Amino acid sequence: MFFASDNAGPVHPQIMERVIAANADYAMPYGKDPIMDEVRDGIRTAFEAPEAAVYLVATGTAANALALATYCQPWQTVFCAKTAHIQEDECNAPEFYAGGAKLTIIDTDDKMTPEGLRAEIEPRDPNDVHSAQRGPVSITQVTERGSVHSLDEIRALTAVARAFDCPVHLDGARFANAMMALGCTPAEMTWKAGVDVVSFGGTKNGCMGVEAVVFFDLEKAWEFELRRKRGAHLFSKHRYLSAQMAGYLQDDLWKKTAAQANENAAYLANGLRNAGAAFLHEPQANMLFARFPRATHQKLHAAGAKYYLWDGPLDGPSDEMVAARMVCDWSISRDKIDQFLSHF
Repeated sequence: MFFASDNAGPVHPQIMERVIAANADYAMPYGKDPIMDEVRDGIRTAFEAPEAAVYLVATGTAANALALATYCQPWQTVFCAKTAHIQEDECNAPEFYAGGAKLTIIDTDDKMTPEGLRAEIEPRDPNDVHSAQRGPVSITQVTERGSVHSLDEIRALTAVARAFDCPVHLDGARFANAMMALGCTPAEMTWKAGVDVVSFGGTKNGCMGVEAVVFFDLEKAWEFELRRKRGAHLFSKHRYLSAQMAGYLQDDLWKKTAAQANENAAYLANGLRNAGAAFLHEPQANMLFARFPRATHQKLHAAGAKYYLWDGPLDGPSDEMVAARMVCDWSISRDKIDQFLSHF
């Protein structure tokens, strides 16, 4: 009954097999291994972008922070939602890697809106030496509240960014979950919608620890390579990152694991609705925010369930409604979900 995070699940056997297979003989270091050639071809094919620059790092924080730093000078600002992953969960890493550039927050309880984005970008005078200059726009997809930006919503945000010559970064830690929820292609959710660079997540979706950074704007590729090395995120035994991503791409495993995670979340959401739980945000991918009585939380925790309480402690009046965040990964069984629901 583990719903704390999709970071906590096991590595998919297909990916582990590729890592084990890579652990033989010798291979050139620093991304010059032959498996990385397979990865580049696979990602370029998936994104319909034959010229895209593809790089691997071990963490989502590194992927986002280094990608944004490549587009953001220290005197500029990154525009993002109040609930963006880079704002809530990355300990100022984007600011650190960008040499002190700030984040400008668009106030929202979930998705960033074009109106909110424009309201923050437009007043900034690019000729005013006293203020932070316009920098990149960052979109979190899936959002930190479990919502998915539609293609129209992404296009509307990138249109505002383009109007002010701001590049666009897509934080895709749960990229596959969003794509499967929308029923679109990787290209439709990225460069065809106006995105310049995307972090293509693997860790939350069955990998051990690997994220791809995909540049559709090739002018920034070499700078990213330098920043990755300078930032201590260029692996010497890179083949173990390459092997994970190759296994992830093989036979479209990344789509299958994301679809399974989303289906598990839909099954859990249906059970929670039937039990009378109320949702803070309509579930769209593999992350749920539901509110139900504290007494139920206490029973679940006593039974060993793992998830995060969202807006109240475990101790208190038993009839008080308390929200929780629950995340499903590809590996959670229906039996475990049913066991969880049996405590309602």
